[in-house]
Amino acid sequence: MGQRRARPARRGQPASPSASPSPPVRLGLRENRWQFTLLVVVNVCVGGLVGLERTTVPLLGTEVFGLTSDLAVFSFIIAFGVTKALTNLAAGALTARFRRKQLLVTGWLIGIPVPFALAWAPSWGWIVAANVLLGLNQGLTWSMTVNMKIDLVGPARRGLATGLNEAAGYVAVGATALLTGYLATVYGLRPAPELLGAVFVAAGLGLALIVRDTAAHVALELAQHPTPAPTASAGLATTFARTSWRHRSLRGASQAGLVNNLNDGLTWGVFPLLFTDHGLGLAAVGLIKGLYPLLWGLGQIPTGHLSDRIGRKPLIVTGMLVQSGGFVLALALLEWPLLAGILSAIALGVGTALVYPALIASVSDHAHPGWRANALGVYRFWRDLGYAAGALVAGVLADALGLNATVVAAAVLTAASGLLAACWLSDDPRAAGT
Repeated sequence: MGQRRARPARRGQPASPSASPSPPVRLGLRENRWQFTLLVVVNVCVGGLVGLERTTVPLLGTEVFGLTSDLAVFSFIIAFGVTKALTNLAAGALTARFRRKQLLVTGWLIGIPVPFALAWAPSWGWIVAANVLLGLNQGLTWSMTVNMKIDLVGPARRGLATGLNEAAGYVAVGATALLTGYLATVYGLRPAPELLGAVFVAAGLGLALIVRDTAAHVALELAQHPTPAPTASAGLATTFARTSWRHRSLRGASQAGLVNNLNDGLTWGVFPLLFTDHGLGLAAVGLIKGLYPLLWGLGQIPTGHLSDRIGRKPLIVTGMLVQSGGFVLALALLEWPLLAGILSAIALGVGTALVYPALIASVSDHAHPGWRANALGVYRFWRDLGYAAGALVAGVLADALGLNATVVAAAVLTAASGLLAACWLSDDPRAAGT
């Protein structure tokens, strides 16, 4: 006896589950706008959590725990930078074994103790340990939000996607730095400013549980890619060598990313001490430390879009030179510390906004989707190792030669990095790797 044909659902009645196919997977910002927006909000929480430390933690080291060595004060940044860099590297490899959503949720679970440790740490060692957890949290959560956004939009809008992702994170960093500076002025350095982080952790974890994974979007892009996915050449070791030095453009992006975050790590530790030494209070320091990432964040929306139109290289080279000029302004106008801080923050923020989304998009351009997550992990390893390098350079130079010497070193290194980027970077994804 033959099978009976299934009757179509009557008008006004839902079709049976077997008759309603799941929505088709499509690439594009408009096609995935709701998921993309949800990930933007998640990254606001990611940036807010690290923004807790921008204004107050260096001052906790000197005023609460009585540290006298600048290198000891900056040790929390070294711990954060090394941990985040290694986590970025591992995150790329872990995407081959775990879904992006699983890693995103894990990152938030690791971050739960951070605000409470910062608020009530009985010794400086607890602050350093909290920054190890913060580095793990940031490496997993920030890596996954940027990877998932790139997965959703496809190759045509990578610059805009990374710009929106980084804008969300760094606007939150800046806004939190401003707010913690105000809270510290009114309520003291602890615990009120740090407990703001509990809100970010709760919101970030809740949203991470809701967001959908993007594995199907990666599969679709792989299927549409003009060249087949590599097999033997897609491992982490091979990709590390390719991204770090064998491929000229990827090498150029990696060194620029490292120096860019060296600047951030240096200003994170040095600027609060430098400007308080010249008479500024916590509110003014909070303004300076907040303005820099706010401009960095907001500026990435137009610069990410612009990099899709004119290419990545012009923005990267220009941005590095503008950052170098920001350090020059900080010292040249130090007789007027508030003006020096504001103008240097503006130059650093604008310069970093030019560089940041263009670098991530450039790495994505030159990496096949089959090994792109690993390439981004390697790039982000070098980039975020810059936090530790900046803190280490700042601590050694500040102890030996003073805070001003660290600012001069940053200006020289940044200008040199911009020139290297001009020599090595290419906007042609088909460019030779050597």
